[in-house]
Amino acid sequence: MKYIVFDLEFTVLRSQKHTAETIEIGAIELQAGEHGELSMTDLYHTYVQPSRSPQISKLTTEFTGVTQSDVEDAPLFKEAIESFKAWLGEDYYLCSWGPDDKYQLVRECNAKKMDLSWIRNYNDIQLSYTRLNGADIGQRMGLKKSLKAENLPFIGKQHNALDDAFNTAKLFKGYFPKFILECNNAAEQSLFETKIVYSTDPEVKYTPFLELANLLKIAR
Repeated sequence: MKYIVFDLEFTVLRSQKHTAETIEIGAIELQAGEHGELSMTDLYHTYVQPSRSPQISKLTTEFTGVTQSDVEDAPLFKEAIESFKAWLGEDYYLCSWGPDDKYQLVRECNAKKMDLSWIRNYNDIQLSYTRLNGADIGQRMGLKKSLKAENLPFIGKQHNALDDAFNTAKLFKGYFPKFILECNNAAEQSLFETKIVYSTDPEVKYTPFLELANLLKIAR
């Protein structure tokens, strides 16, 4: 069994006319050794060319670092996902920091009438880590803060798909014996789930896109 820790980056759009599109996929493969210890054994990375809003906005580049030249000759979403699926193989857990990457995959695959059955055995590492550390799940712990708590440096740049996947994989590797991983399949679950991802209300604690919100304020 392989453990795949992945991260996506999306387009940043101020207009509600379009929905965000995936523009970068990064993933780290981990496998267990003979004594149960995990090792990083492979990686996957690709940029993805957006189709509905092909021009990369300034806000997108500021938030993710992804430029127009990065996606110009990149595969479209369907091609990128087929490549990612081929790399994944058959037996794996899909893990990411927070639920948003899974929701994005489900939304885009569903919109393009693509198979969802490969989005399986998905586990939210942020939620598992927050619960194990006794924190309120309504105020999830950020990746950088969590790494610092474990005396692990954040390597690379935040909101870079491969760097975020690598840093999440470091934390996953250390906590692997404590995590209880779920088996599931997105094709058999509700496609959408209502939840707050950003709010200006000070009473709402879970604000994973606070940095993005600040960028949007500056751009006004």
